[in-house]
Amino acid sequence: MELPTQTFRVTRADLVRYAGASGDFNPIHWSDRIATGVGLPGVIAHGMFTMALVGRALTGWAGASDAVVDYNVRFARPVVVPDDDQGTEIEVSAVVREVTEEGLTRLDVTATCRGEKVLSQARATVRTPA
Repeated sequence: MELPTQTFRVTRADLVRYAGASGDFNPIHWSDRIATGVGLPGVIAHGMFTMALVGRALTGWAGASDAVVDYNVRFARPVVVPDDDQGTEIEVSAVVREVTEEGLTRLDVTATCRGEKVLSQARATVRTPA
């Protein structure tokens, strides 16, 4: 069973807000000059911000934030955020891998940006919604 895809828009303004909340002011998240200078294609989203957006999708599917029991990812590719008003989009989908007798649902999660996976080995366990 597949869960409905959720789409999240990410703009440079989102990166600024996340930097303020997280304290991560690394210039690769706001300066094209620095980002390209270290070999990146441009400014990239914070990995933990990307992970948090996937967490938002999980809580939406599960119905409550405390229903997420476990959540793991590996970062596969950076999310490049252009310097315009449109930004980029991250699409999050999931497939139910297993529903246990204990009332837990194990999910295989996919997060993509511009058709490419940005997370790998993304898995979550949520309490099965009633």
